[in-house]
Amino acid sequence: MIVSTHQWRLAKPVAVDSACMALAAERGISRRLLALLAIRGVATADELTRFLAPAEDGLQDPWLLPDAGVALLRVAQARERGEKILVYGDFDADGLTGLSILVLALRHLGLDAEPYVPERLGDGHGLSLRAIDRAVAENRTLIVTADCGTSSGAEIDLAKSRGLDVLVTDHHHAPSLPAGAVAVVNPARDDSQYPERRLTGAGVAWKFAQLLIGELGEVDGGSVVAAGLADGGAVAAAGSLGHAPHARRALPQAVKELADLALIGTVADVAPILGENRCIAQLGLEQMRVGARVGLAALMDRAGVARDRLDLDDIGFAIAPRLNAAGRMGEAGRAAKLLLAGDPATAAELAAEIEAANLSRRELTKSSILEAKTALGLSIGDETPPKASRAPDGSPGAEALPEAGRSPDRALGGKDLPAAGRSPDRAPGVGDLPAALLVRGTWPVGIIGLIAGRLAEDYARPVVVATTLVEADGTMRASCRSGGGIGLAEALVKCSDLLIRHGGHEAAAGFDIRADRWPEFQQRFEALAAAETRPAGPAELIVDLVLAADSVDYTLVQEIARLAPTGPGNPAPTFAFRGLTVSRVRAASGGHTQLVLRRTRDVIDGIAFRRADLATMLHEGDRIDVVARPSSRRFGGFESIQLEVMDVAAEGSQPGLRRPPQIADRPMAVAAEESR
Repeated sequence: MIVSTHQWRLAKPVAVDSACMALAAERGISRRLLALLAIRGVATADELTRFLAPAEDGLQDPWLLPDAGVALLRVAQARERGEKILVYGDFDADGLTGLSILVLALRHLGLDAEPYVPERLGDGHGLSLRAIDRAVAENRTLIVTADCGTSSGAEIDLAKSRGLDVLVTDHHHAPSLPAGAVAVVNPARDDSQYPERRLTGAGVAWKFAQLLIGELGEVDGGSVVAAGLADGGAVAAAGSLGHAPHARRALPQAVKELADLALIGTVADVAPILGENRCIAQLGLEQMRVGARVGLAALMDRAGVARDRLDLDDIGFAIAPRLNAAGRMGEAGRAAKLLLAGDPATAAELAAEIEAANLSRRELTKSSILEAKTALGLSIGDETPPKASRAPDGSPGAEALPEAGRSPDRALGGKDLPAAGRSPDRAPGVGDLPAALLVRGTWPVGIIGLIAGRLAEDYARPVVVATTLVEADGTMRASCRSGGGIGLAEALVKCSDLLIRHGGHEAAAGFDIRADRWPEFQQRFEALAAAETRPAGPAELIVDLVLAADSVDYTLVQEIARLAPTGPGNPAPTFAFRGLTVSRVRAASGGHTQLVLRRTRDVIDGIAFRRADLATMLHEGDRIDVVARPSSRRFGGFESIQLEVMDVAAEGSQPGLRRPPQIADRPMAVAAEESR
């Protein structure tokens, strides 16, 4: 019997205006490609123009960032006075790349800037007291943060009392701003007028670097700030900053060279690849392909990444996870040194150390997951269950198989993503499990999020994993993942009287708790999960278009390439192909299945990653529908097209596909009409 792992659902078509259709025809865009663009929010002539424009044209004016003028002036004063700066980051890939961007930008301007990479246990999240102590000890008078600081009001007040100024660059939302900060450059502020609120910490750092280098790096180029300082009018110049519109200027080369770091932070933090993030991704990929910095070149060599074919999957599966692994294993400082390295030999040594940390993290995570499952009384016999190679939203799933040379890290950027879509009834050992899984142990704090993510994926329910933080009083730190069934932020608010501190969002969160409060928390959280978790059912797999199998050709592959770079928010398109006949099926090493599928005139190859079940489920002669992504592959010097099969169904058995295969070739108005 052929059983699908997902419920297929056709994406709702979007009406495209006549001006957009005319522009698409002028630019050689087929109706099929235009339908894909419309689904992704590109449905007007203006939107299509922006999508097709060069990356630099899509960048926003950095002067629009909150506190841009004040922050710029403070850095200008620091340079004028010869002050020393401490740049404070975070221990994940977004924070590490944001820190590196700011250090390199400030050094480019001639400033004495030193990085401070926090330790997960010793410093925690946000500006730490240890960093303040170091700044004072080294006579540094300005701290600039990357990817943190908006919620560090108490620490910033302390720094101010000790004679330090703190300039925050961040992207996290907070209900209030730190009053003691010199500036809070954060597009997520409630009062922000910046057009793009989806930037990551590294993205904000890069935009601030664009402002700094664009103004302070052009002493002979008419910079408002540089001119004001040259005349001794720093204070007077401050009054004119950030108020008048600024003419678009060419992106300085020094800023372009930092786009690779902004790209990594953007992908690692699973930001939508839309708007300015898409522009950053385009610029960053170009920079890494043609002029990768020494440290990243060494890391790509270790990861086996081919630079000429670099894409966002390489960043998400090979580069970012290694940087995140360094932070999880207490080696974040080495990762920062790698990103800042200028000597190839030193970079190679650091890359080797980070690779070792990554391998250790994998083994430790694997054994810790088994320990957690054992503690919960769960089955551990199925460690490589069948899954789709990508999540239903188009982002790589938690067990997506990398192409040759790619790291098999579990999630895009080393982050915990939603499950790849496995139906809960396929998860091993589900049985009569409680509505939420809570487990405590003595695992390293750096990997409890990975454990929680894996369990939430496997069992499709909320998971809380706690580990002892302070032996003396039994304080524990916990990481939570929703499993798609409960809003964690709200749930923790309802348990806040039991917690020391907590934070996070709907899908992922964390908290500290005393051990004696754990039983009561466990009882309350399970009750909340039981009340709020929706009944589990097969995960949805969104299909962009239904196409005839005979339409899979190099033209389609080239059209798909025009959507690049793809990622969250702009996923690689997914197609449903109907009426294929299984010509051959066989198991492949690694738990995959290879297929040969017959269409009207010929056959086409298919590969189903992490779907070992298909090798026994399908038989020669079966009539099936598939959801797949066409791709071009090179092997033995030859290029061919294959289908990356995400799911299969008996022909005609999926009720979610109701429109005919030719819909993408019809007038867009017809597609919109049929969706009503």
